Amino acid sequence: MKNIFFLSAIILLLLSCGGPTENTMNVTGNVKGLKKGTLYLQHVPDSVLTTIDSLQIDGDGNFSFTTKLESPEIFYLYLDKKDANDINDRITFFGEPGTITINTTWNTFDTKAKIEGSETQKKLEEYRQMMSKFNMKTLEIVRLANDPNKVLDSVQLDSMQRLSNRNLQRSYAFSLNYALNNKDSYIAPYIALNEVPDANVKYLDSIYGSLAPEVAESKYGKQLKTYLETLKK
Repeated sequence: MKNIFFLSAIILLLLSCGGPTENTMNVTGNVKGLKKGTLYLQHVPDSVLTTIDSLQIDGDGNFSFTTKLESPEIFYLYLDKKDANDINDRITFFGEPGTITINTTWNTFDTKAKIEGSETQKKLEEYRQMMSKFNMKTLEIVRLANDPNKVLDSVQLDSMQRLSNRNLQRSYAFSLNYALNNKDSYIAPYIALNEVPDANVKYLDSIYGSLAPEVAESKYGKQLKTYLETLKK
């Protein structure tokens, strides 16, 4: 009888501990070199950036936040270093249930951050890495077109414009294909909403129609559905 009671107690304990973690995210890590400042965990629940929690740092760069989430979404780790400089002070990451580890340094806070524990974050980083190549190509075209040491005629300027347009079209095609090829990932509706919202509605509709059921029911999946309904009115 005692054994049965003991076993039942263990099962109840496991159930009570396991349930909430299904939609709970723990964000932990270290900001190397940070002695003083305030860390903020933020997100955009609707359309306004909102602070979920904050932590005063005083001599130790370790931090930990815990929050509930409806489904994987974009979060921000903002550092107020009390230095009157807002540059490089916000890390963007794709949060999801479980433990997310973020390690970085105070002087290269967002540029050198190492983020682990989120599969969707890996997809986001892969996507951004490719998009940076398109952005670099655009900057190179702009630099050549505005080189003070070279005066371009109308034919050359038209050629530069065509190169720029082609690069933009390629970046859009990549974004759309990346979303379609990752229909099982929460990155797909996020890209549709935030990277190519002005794409032809038929392409956005194709992305939404291809989403895995759990992705379609996620925060960004629902937002994409609402956005498409608005476009079709």
